[in-house]
Amino acid sequence: MQYAILVYESETNFNNRTDEQEKDAYWGAFSSYAKALAEAGAIAGGAALYQPHAGTTVRLRDGQRHVQDGPYADTKEQLGGFFLIDVPDLDAALDWAARCPAAADGAIEVRPFLPMTQG
Repeated sequence: MQYAILVYESETNFNNRTDEQEKDAYWGAFSSYAKALAEAGAIAGGAALYQPHAGTTVRLRDGQRHVQDGPYADTKEQLGGFFLIDVPDLDAALDWAARCPAAADGAIEVRPFLPMTQG
């Protein structure tokens, strides 16, 4: 079954991505995690995302498009990236989520894919 592992990070963690003293540890941890997923045959995709301020939110209300710079939610932790995994069940997905580097000081959401059917 396929799951999305949604990685929510604090502003500090986003800053660690480019901080000269922190970036090697930050990216090294995620590289090791992605490698472990690949070696287990569990990874189906994924990507890191730019910081929340780079996002744009779109809403359609009464037929009118409303565009807002920035993220939808103003929260302490923001979506920083995601992994798409294919594992036997939710327990396996939760095990992988717990191993994600951001689980230690951020939050990881595991959400199953909704199969899209035609007709």
